[in-house]
Amino acid sequence: MIAALTLPTTVPLPRGTLALRRAVLDDIAPLARLLADDEISATRGDRAADDDLDAYRDALGGIVADGSNDLVVGSDGDQVVAVLQLTRIPGLSRRGTTRLQVEAVRVASDRRSAGIGTAFLRWVLDVAAPAVGAGLVQLTSDSARGDAHRFYEALGFTASHVGFKRIA
Repeated sequence: MIAALTLPTTVPLPRGTLALRRAVLDDIAPLARLLADDEISATRGDRAADDDLDAYRDALGGIVADGSNDLVVGSDGDQVVAVLQLTRIPGLSRRGTTRLQVEAVRVASDRRSAGIGTAFLRWVLDVAAPAVGAGLVQLTSDSARGDAHRFYEALGFTASHVGFKRIA
């Protein structure tokens, strides 16, 4: 948990508000469904099966225990409709700039294009990044996510690097 982040809070949507708070163990099943709701995540094994929930619980426990990480959910009433993970990364480059890494951004498919992603990322840029002292906000996005790339660019992100991964 990143102590500098003040949660819960709300952010405005075009219609109503989105409640932001830290994920809790009771969110595991809805979060697994959010991941499985994404076709790229589904091809990587996120299927929201009951026998996977323990792995998700363990992962959430690791995130909560790490003072550089937070898993933030966006909810509409009792329904979890969005999630993202934040990681504060102290850095040496760029004259010691701290980075805020944004990962696992998901909005429920039936709630996309309603301003949820924009409100959530605006909160990251305008509130979370300054709160943790980040001079740079970065994220990665699968190369197949053309719509997501246009979304991030509209928020001022630039495709500035080529990323590499290796499954361990």
